Amino acid sequence: QVQLVESGGGLVQAGGSLRLSCAASERTFYAMGWFCQAPGKEREFVAVITWSGGGTRYADSVKDRFTISRDNAKNTVYLQMNSLKPEDTAVYYCAASSLGPMASRAEYGYWGQGTQVTVSS
Repeated sequence: QVQLVESGGGLVQAGGSLRLSCAASERTFYAMGWFCQAPGKEREFVAVITWSGGGTRYADSVKDRFTISRDNAKNTVYLQMNSLKPEDTAVYYCAASSLGPMASRAEYGYWGQGTQVTVSS
């Protein structure tokens, strides 16, 4: 059974930074992605990275502020979040895809429990 465990969320002031981590129980997937879900909204794509090549894709709203990376030896994916804005407040989820570096949440077969990120003004 696959487990994905997120950590690193918290409360920060606008302009601050956080680094989220996602520890996977195994590395048998093509890519790992980050999604976010704010109250009353659908879960949205944030970023994705492939295990083998390290290729990345980002949502336009976070490009140039967030950076996704991975440590293959630790089966861990990170999301470095800089220049945080109140609009970034959401629960952030990591997910695993066996298909590719997809932006659609429907293509991810495994999900973590999420970690709360709150950005105050």
